[in-house]
Amino acid sequence: MVHATVGHPVEAVFRYLADPMRWHSFAPAVAFRRQIDPGPPRVGTRWMATDRIGPFRAHFIDQLEHLDENSRVVWLSSAPWNSRVEYACEASGDQTLVRADYVGVLSGALRWQAGWLPGWATHWILAQDFRRLDRLLTIEARAAERWRRHETPATPAPVVRRAGLFRL
Repeated sequence: MVHATVGHPVEAVFRYLADPMRWHSFAPAVAFRRQIDPGPPRVGTRWMATDRIGPFRAHFIDQLEHLDENSRVVWLSSAPWNSRVEYACEASGDQTLVRADYVGVLSGALRWQAGWLPGWATHWILAQDFRRLDRLLTIEARAAERWRRHETPATPAPVVRRAGLFRL
C-alpha cells in the first residue's frame, strides 16, 4: 500500500488515476493502453495494456471494476499481473490524499523479472509515480495561470461602414 499527498485538488488528481489513457504521463512503466470496449468508459470497460519492466514487456488486459467520481477507482489486471489496484482519493484543502492499494500475484515470466524485488523497492517505485503526477499537475497549473494572467478580454473592433466597404 502506498500513501501519497499530491499538492493539487482531488478533481485534477482523480482524472489521471481514473483514465488509463493518461497513465503514461506519470508512470514510466506504462508503454501502451487502448480501450477495447466501445463507448465512454464505465464499470466493465477493458483496455489492452503493455507495461515495460526493464527491457521486458508485459501484455495484459485492464478492466474498470469500480468508479466513484473523484473518490475511488478500482482496476483489475489480467495475467501476468493478476492484480487489483485501488486508488482512493480524499480532498485535504487544496491537496489530495491518495491511498493506493496494490494486491496481486505475478505469474509467468513477470514473476522472475520483477517478483524478486523486495517490498520496500516496489513501494518506492510506485510512490515515484505520485511524485511525477504532482510535478505534472504543477506544470499544468502554472501554464494555466500564465494563460489567465496574459489573457486580455476580447473586445471587438467597431465596424465602420464607408462606401459599401467594411473596415475592421
